[in-house]
Amino acid sequence: MTQDRPSVLVVEDDEGVAETFRGWLEEEYETYTRLRGSEALELLEDTDIDVVLLDRLMPGMSGGEVLEEIRARNLNVRVAMVTAVEPGFDIITMGFDEYVTKPSSPNRLRGTVEKLVKRDERDETRREYASLRAKQAALESGKTEGELADSQRYAELVDRIEEMGDELGKADAELVDETEFLSSLREVEEDNG
Repeated sequence: MTQDRPSVLVVEDDEGVAETFRGWLEEEYETYTRLRGSEALELLEDTDIDVVLLDRLMPGMSGGEVLEEIRARNLNVRVAMVTAVEPGFDIITMGFDEYVTKPSSPNRLRGTVEKLVKRDERDETRREYASLRAKQAALESGKTEGELADSQRYAELVDRIEEMGDELGKADAELVDETEFLSSLREVEEDNG
């Protein structure tokens, strides 16, 4: 992220809905809106965006087509489909990160964005962790145990790896808890629906 706050792009053909979502998010996030898929793709090429909230049904280029193009271009962005379309089995092959059914609430939308931003931060942490582990492996294969034991920098590296491992373990546990909760919620909804 190049700006101080995470950034969100709302892609919604209904200008009123787009502005409502912007109002819900702009206090915490750098928020952009685009009414067409092609305009959204142009912005994504030129601007560092963290999360896209993407309407599925839009005239011209549909949300599904925009999503396919985002993935085909390997744009590093999390995408939540925010749509009035009830999910069908076709969503299994779609490359989104979250699916939010309209109408949505401010808390639900902000919660979705927050979750996607955290997920992106975890990925950065995983990359850093892998890099540190590679450095550790290289040092351990090239240095003697005595040299490693005498190095303050190596000790700090090992400490940082352990600290990050703990952080990732907690994040993974939270993700498992969240997945189990969502699964239980779906079961309740199915029983009641």
